[in-house]
Amino acid sequence: MKQTNLMKRWLWFVCGLSINSFGIVCITKGALGTSVISGVPYVLSLRFPFMSFGMMTFIINMLFILVEMILLKKDFHPIQFLQMAANFLFSAFLDLFMAVLSFLSPASLVLQILLVIAGSMILAFGICVEVAPDVITVPGEGIVKAIAIASKKEFGSVKICFDLSMIAIASVLSLAFFHGLHGVGIGTVITAFLTGPCVSWIKGHISLIQKLSD
Repeated sequence: MKQTNLMKRWLWFVCGLSINSFGIVCITKGALGTSVISGVPYVLSLRFPFMSFGMMTFIINMLFILVEMILLKKDFHPIQFLQMAANFLFSAFLDLFMAVLSFLSPASLVLQILLVIAGSMILAFGICVEVAPDVITVPGEGIVKAIAIASKKEFGSVKICFDLSMIAIASVLSLAFFHGLHGVGIGTVITAFLTGPCVSWIKGHISLIQKLSD
């Protein structure tokens, strides 16, 4: 029974990864900026088109995992090496959904904003599904935890600083490469402010999430 339960948890975790990636692609297709954590790889994929969005995401997340290992040293538990497999799946899902939704190109600002809002809500649901099984952390969360532990700061404070840093880096890269903002914009702001409250609401009102946490 324990093995069966563990397998279910892993399957739900992978399901959460796929929902996350779909939400991020929806946000990105809104063409008003992508999610906070995806800004840097998306800008790099625009500058170096021979590398897909998913491929760049994989590389950046591998760097996050490396930083985790350096900061945590012996406290980086062996099971967290599975972050590499999760990273591969998440990155592959990104490229898959970018291809599936390649036709999506909203013609008006209203439709763009609606797509960003829908993507943010999907992303929030995916985060809940991914986190609830409590198997491993994903690189974007893992590096924040590692920095918080190493610096002895609160996770929430480190998370805010980390997110702002990602936005700043993506903005600087975009300005350097394109002399304008690409991958960072009002959509990024909407996602940043909307996702958190949506996660909180889903946790409190969707029974599936509560069952996954048991």
